[in-house]
Amino acid sequence: MVHGAKLARLGGMDASLSRQGHWLLQIGMALLLFTSLQGFAIPYVAAPRLGLSVHTLSALQAVMLLAVGLLWSRLKLGAATSRLAFWLLIYSTFAILAAYVMASIWGAGNTTMPLAAGSARGSDFQEMVIKVTAYSSAPTGILSFALILWGLRIAEVKNS
Repeated sequence: MVHGAKLARLGGMDASLSRQGHWLLQIGMALLLFTSLQGFAIPYVAAPRLGLSVHTLSALQAVMLLAVGLLWSRLKLGAATSRLAFWLLIYSTFAILAAYVMASIWGAGNTTMPLAAGSARGSDFQEMVIKVTAYSSAPTGILSFALILWGLRIAEVKNS
């Protein structure tokens, strides 16, 4: 009850940041649930080493989203910039995870993620889909992280 009243006093922008932060917390918890259940599938995917990579990656992403969700309301970003940072972060998170999930199921990915995939090599089409998906996550994630870092800047102190 107090939290809702506090949001009402804060106004639209702070409420929007708080809502986005809450969504990040929810997505982080959903990823924790996913990684908990996905761990049981590791021995059954076409490339178990990649299945383990999916497991550890989704756990890392869950913790990252939980941490970012907790700090999100402290960002000093405008509405459009916070929306951009939020959706770039979500896209980046799920694009790289999707690439690893596809690779583990297909038994592919050697051309894009050779350390995790080992000798697991799929068809040219599968390898291309994994590469495009995985590589698309990098610029979106970097831009999102840069915007988040910018939003964490210390406000100027005004002398009275």
